Amino acid sequence: MQKIMEVAQVEGRVKWFDPAKGFGFILADEGGPDILLHANVLRNFGQSSVADGARIVVRVQQTQRGAQATEVVEIVPPEGEEPTQIEDVDDGDAAVIAALPMLAARVKWFDKGKGFGFANIWGRSEDVFIHAEILRRAGFADLGPGEAIAIRVIDGKRGKMAAQILSWESAPRAAEDGTPADAGSPAGSEDGGPDGTAD
Repeated sequence: MQKIMEVAQVEGRVKWFDPAKGFGFILADEGGPDILLHANVLRNFGQSSVADGARIVVRVQQTQRGAQATEVVEIVPPEGEEPTQIEDVDDGDAAVIAALPMLAARVKWFDKGKGFGFANIWGRSEDVFIHAEILRRAGFADLGPGEAIAIRVIDGKRGKMAAQILSWESAPRAAEDGTPADAGSPAGSEDGGPDGTAD
């Protein structure tokens, strides 16, 4: 029986990732065989999906079945593609959007085929529109119902819409309710706060 080799940090790009199958593969910059990226490893980073072509830094272990990612260190959205223009978001002032608070939210639903979906900000009832391009810019490929995210929201011509999205775990700022981004998930309970506790 072969021994499992030590873990090494590898930089590369996502070849493809299928949230439905629960895995995908990474191409290392240094070459070599594809590296398996399992959905559980990605979820530990705080995302349920990752965009094809995204830059990624992972810790990799060589096993009997080949190279497998054991930890995601960093994800950088794919570059080189012409970004789709989003009315209201791209017409706005980038500095003003960047200054908006990151809000704890939960995905209501997202349809990759339709290219959009909705989320609810914790403690508020109105829906927030999420365009697929906002996901792509953040390095996501898809979102699952109930997934915890952090979003910056603007008032668009047709209502509230997400101008930026991050995984809940990687959100750099406190949520508007004052809960730090590492205090727990806003998907804890229907009636509870970000950590699932009651108001």
